[in-house]
Amino acid sequence: MSGLERIQAVFDRWSGPGQAAFMPYHPMGYPTRDQSLSIVRKMVAAGADLIEIGFPFSDPLADGPVIQAATHQALIQGTTTADCLSMGAELRSTGVTQPFCAMSYVNPIFRYGESDFVRDAMEAGFDGLIVPDLPPEEGKELEALCREAGMALVYMLSPTSSEERIRLVTEHSTGFIYLVSVLGTTGAREKVPQYLTDLVTHLRQYASIPLCVGFGISNGTHAAQVAQLVEGVIVGSALVRASGSDDPMGAVTELATDLARGAHGL
Repeated sequence: MSGLERIQAVFDRWSGPGQAAFMPYHPMGYPTRDQSLSIVRKMVAAGADLIEIGFPFSDPLADGPVIQAATHQALIQGTTTADCLSMGAELRSTGVTQPFCAMSYVNPIFRYGESDFVRDAMEAGFDGLIVPDLPPEEGKELEALCREAGMALVYMLSPTSSEERIRLVTEHSTGFIYLVSVLGTTGAREKVPQYLTDLVTHLRQYASIPLCVGFGISNGTHAAQVAQLVEGVIVGSALVRASGSDDPMGAVTELATDLARGAHGL
């Protein structure tokens, strides 16, 4: 089964009314290498369906202060692109079967070598890539490499995306489309924005693959609201903040369980 097929199987599983896949993000190497692996396992045990494996980068333009601080700490501790690939392989070797998407900016992939990165990611057990600063106009080579490897290449849309951008992303994104639900960088918000329903309805005119919403979701109530609209609920900052608490494993387990139940409509 290809990475694309494994990702689609997740959405097929949670396709009932008010149900969506729970898709948490965590940066590798934070708070420490071993703790980041344990946190991913805790999220899986709590009900995660697809994991966004964060590759720390020195200039994370799309990330808010919580994730910026976490990835900065991971970089200071020496976390590299190769380390993140290795950690993905280690999670696979210890029994984690949920799909992985590597979330990395263009620069680390370019420096590693696009062809080498896709090959090594596939061999490590990754199923897709999310590259926040890669526009579809510049993704031709990476798209071809991912297509050959059977991996997804996910593009992003925001509330301010033009009609032209919407068409490009829906034509070129594979696996799913990452919909940024709020303006600005990542970070937990108090409530889900009211305009999200209209935005999703508009995008349905173009999209033939699952829509997944991220940025601003911080609890099970938010997750349940978003699950009424789209196929996937993405959560990053709230979980990363929990990972930095005095009891990271307990805090992540509690929050991830709440989020999974909300996303799954339980």
